[in-house]
Amino acid sequence: MRCYEHTFIARQDLSPQQAQALAETYSGVLTEHGGEVTKTEYWGLRNLSYRIRKNRKGHYVHLNVRASAEAVTELERQERLSDDILRYLTVRVDELEEGPSMVMQTRSSREERSRRPHDDERPRRAHDDEDRPRRSQDDEERPRRARRSQEDGAADEPEASKRGEEPGPGEAEAS
Repeated sequence: MRCYEHTFIARQDLSPQQAQALAETYSGVLTEHGGEVTKTEYWGLRNLSYRIRKNRKGHYVHLNVRASAEAVTELERQERLSDDILRYLTVRVDELEEGPSMVMQTRSSREERSRRPHDDERPRRAHDDEDRPRRSQDDEERPRRARRSQEDGAADEPEASKRGEEPGPGEAEAS
């Protein structure tokens, strides 16, 4: 018998239990035709790269199968008839993987990275007063731009004289 890796994507509105029940149903189809399923993995509800039949997400289920070509053909035929299956892919491999697949390994390593040691030490606060930058006294003593321009009389000057240019025909020079 040949070895295959078979992955299918089920509709997003199914529950995880229903998606795993589909895996059991299709495993039964393989065993009826003389095959065996060595490993079943539920990869979870994941985002799709593009919409498939108006679905943006799908339940991914992966099976390691040892079966004849006829059994795999029957499995794919039944998946094609099902409305719950969006896509499926069967790949022939030389030998089946032992242990968790690469998707499950990366998922577990991502969960380990998300745990931080400082989260266990103290509860996080909404804001920490000691860490917040303070305004210096120079900033408080410095007058605001609007006040300074009124005190200096800079607001009365025409725009051209502020830029260092000669006044235009419509602008009168302040006297």
